[in-house]
Amino acid sequence: MKITFLGTGTSQGVPVIACNCDVCLSNNPKDKRLRVSILVEIKGKTIVIDSGPDFRQQLLRENVQQLDAIVFTHEHKDHVAGMDDVRAFNFKQKRAMDVFASARVIEALQREYAYIFAAEKYPGIPNIDVHEITNTAFDVHGIAFQPIEVMHYKLPVFGYRIGDFTYITDAKTISEEEKEKIKGSKVLVVNALRKKNHLSHFTLEEAIAFMEEMQPQKGYLTHMSHLLGLHNDIALELPDFVELAYDGLQIEL
Repeated sequence: MKITFLGTGTSQGVPVIACNCDVCLSNNPKDKRLRVSILVEIKGKTIVIDSGPDFRQQLLRENVQQLDAIVFTHEHKDHVAGMDDVRAFNFKQKRAMDVFASARVIEALQREYAYIFAAEKYPGIPNIDVHEITNTAFDVHGIAFQPIEVMHYKLPVFGYRIGDFTYITDAKTISEEEKEKIKGSKVLVVNALRKKNHLSHFTLEEAIAFMEEMQPQKGYLTHMSHLLGLHNDIALELPDFVELAYDGLQIEL
């Protein structure tokens, strides 16, 4: 299994266009964080978790030629705003794109993309095949996904475990029951928005504490705002088994 971090950033914080902070002005490519998403390549299948506003740019950058499915964590715009761009894969692959989401997320997609779900479809719009999921294991083209429900303040969000890899974004609290699904993961990815406390996201300190509790062989931090700080500076503050992810990073399990 190969994981590519398409994006490791977030829309949280001061708009970059109005910001003169060190991160936004940095020349280090690891400080250029597009909205969070990952690409999973496994058993000949290519699956994306979340399609944010930067989706098209990310797929072009990584030269993604095949896309079999999109799996959504939740309905916030920084995670779903790029779904329209699946139409290129519809055209190339001559089939509908499989989309996996909870009932609440599907309802949000139906509102945001009413033209996709219309009874009379306009020519050339995205063609999707929606699969409703719950907090039980499900199959994506022969690949087993185990949802992990985390709380994004009061909003339930799904993280996912695929084999020995667990990916969690937009978490602030996780129940003991859901933690049991994570234990034993060799690689764990969690969100770390910034250092200052936040209502609905792990801080850097909270993310590290969670990593230390779960004890994966390797941990990566994602969903980072520019308020977290410079990549190279924050890297010095992390435990040996934890790293900051960055856009374009690839790992293999």
